[in-house]
Amino acid sequence: MRLAVWDRSPSRSESSDPEGTGAPTTGALETTVAAAPVLPTTVVQTGTGGMGTGIPGRLGELLVNSHLITSDQLANALMSQAASGRRLGQLLVEEGIIGEADLLGVLADQMGLDLVDLGRNSPDKDAIAVVPESVARSHHVVPFTLDGETVELVTSQPGPQLASTLSQVLNRPVRLALAPAVQVQRAIDSSYRAVGAIGEIVAAFESSAPAAVADVSSVEVASAAEAPVVQVVNLMITQALRDRASDVHIEPQGDQIRIRFRIDGALHEIFDLPPSMGPALISRLKIMGGMNIVERRRPQDGQIAMEVDGRSIDIRVATVATIAGEKCVLRILDKSRPLYRLEDLGMPTDTYATFGQLIRAPFGMVICAGPTGSGKTTTLYGALTEINQPHRNITTVEDPVEYVFPSLNQIQINESAGLSFADGLKSILRQDPDVILVGEIRDAETARIAVQSSLTGHLVLSSFHATDTSAALHRLLDMGIESFLVASSVTAVVAQRLLRRICTSCRAPYTPTDEEMAFYREGDGPEKDIFWAGTGCNFCAGTGYRDRIGVYELMRVTPELRRLIVGWATQDEIRRAATAQGMRSLLYEGLRLVGSDVTTISEVIRGVYAGV
Repeated sequence: MRLAVWDRSPSRSESSDPEGTGAPTTGALETTVAAAPVLPTTVVQTGTGGMGTGIPGRLGELLVNSHLITSDQLANALMSQAASGRRLGQLLVEEGIIGEADLLGVLADQMGLDLVDLGRNSPDKDAIAVVPESVARSHHVVPFTLDGETVELVTSQPGPQLASTLSQVLNRPVRLALAPAVQVQRAIDSSYRAVGAIGEIVAAFESSAPAAVADVSSVEVASAAEAPVVQVVNLMITQALRDRASDVHIEPQGDQIRIRFRIDGALHEIFDLPPSMGPALISRLKIMGGMNIVERRRPQDGQIAMEVDGRSIDIRVATVATIAGEKCVLRILDKSRPLYRLEDLGMPTDTYATFGQLIRAPFGMVICAGPTGSGKTTTLYGALTEINQPHRNITTVEDPVEYVFPSLNQIQINESAGLSFADGLKSILRQDPDVILVGEIRDAETARIAVQSSLTGHLVLSSFHATDTSAALHRLLDMGIESFLVASSVTAVVAQRLLRRICTSCRAPYTPTDEEMAFYREGDGPEKDIFWAGTGCNFCAGTGYRDRIGVYELMRVTPELRRLIVGWATQDEIRRAATAQGMRSLLYEGLRLVGSDVTTISEVIRGVYAGV
């Protein structure tokens, strides 16, 4: 077993940063125990297998020698590094010159460290127990194994002082290994579950709260268990954000309060609480959301703004009375999440080109249709990023304002103050708009004003709850909008769904069932011999899926379709005419993604198939 320590006293011409260009070219790693510092806890035990060879040299020189970058690229990167002060490796990865895997391979050789696949290998519980969560998060390391007193820590940000610092903090020897940053962060979040301490909090609540808490009717009763309830709410929201959950469902079930997270469009049961905690939990959320905690019979809506793990989030709170008690759903919006451009959402090239032309028209109405949670708002925001120009006056009316654009005029709906979508839309028309975004058409009055706005020289973008493109047109007709107005105003309808992607860390060939193959063939799926699916790993929490991609059905309203709309043609007649003119259905686009090994047949059946 080879031991190594970092030489913490480099000469003036050497850098203490192994990712900088001035990393020690000699004496960076001492290969004898005699060179270790006086404190035994600062000894760093390096990996003995894998790529750990301990090749000395500057990182930039090693990258050039490995033919991963050129000398010119290195020179340019050094200039950028001098100006920004960032690490050389980080700068090269961010600029797309090298991949993170290539960088880690070179760093592993340079430092004599092992590479670890955290996607397929789980951290040891004993190792996690000896490293506090605060240490893991502050130093961006995850404990992996425990060998006697020595703990192996996996990091994506190695440094000459990291091992000695962690040894002193933990008061034990450490051994470093490397893994990609996203794997390390995912392992930290899955190893240190925020909800892991809820059991103790619930026990404290039950021991201190009277049985009467089950019938909370006032602030005073709810506040009797304020401390435990506050902790449960904070931990629940923290874990939801770490798990990338879009919604949190708090559901009374008689003998328990079930907590479920919606992750990548699918609900997962996370934990449960005793029924006595339900009323106090709901009261706490109502207080945070500015709602009436005494009113438990009527549905209520509220909004919470808070910061979790250094990220600002907005939460929409909705409560409704059920036969077992009040149910509450939290919709989480992470403001730090970057906005997507249209080309990043999964639109095929030709669909993107056509949609891009439609949203650049001077007038007309473009509708984005789909059920709740299908990504309509994201698509509309992506459209705004495409057309946002200084010469355009773009105004939005939304509930709530999910993303803040500094250059847009955004109006927040406030029903309690008398500001509805219809009222907001009326006021917008007096503000000389070029483009109007209506967050959602919910009623006939809003629909009529939106239609009239598009006919009077404005481009109107809006979302609409409908199953597909033809159904969206018929919903407008059902709202009482005259057929000739619908035909004249609507220029296009795009329907969409979100499908889960196969996890790239655990994808493997599989054999579809007979029912799946029959569905695939009936839907005219592309010919292929090998189908892929995720087997489940740490990176995807065992689901086999990671992240989502959009599937789109774009209907351009042509003169022929306008004649059908004016004549109140059926949905099937409109769909057949649009398909004959080149429209590709959601089902077709979903199976195309199966043919490209992006998703699975079962996911298309779950998310898209509607018997059409």
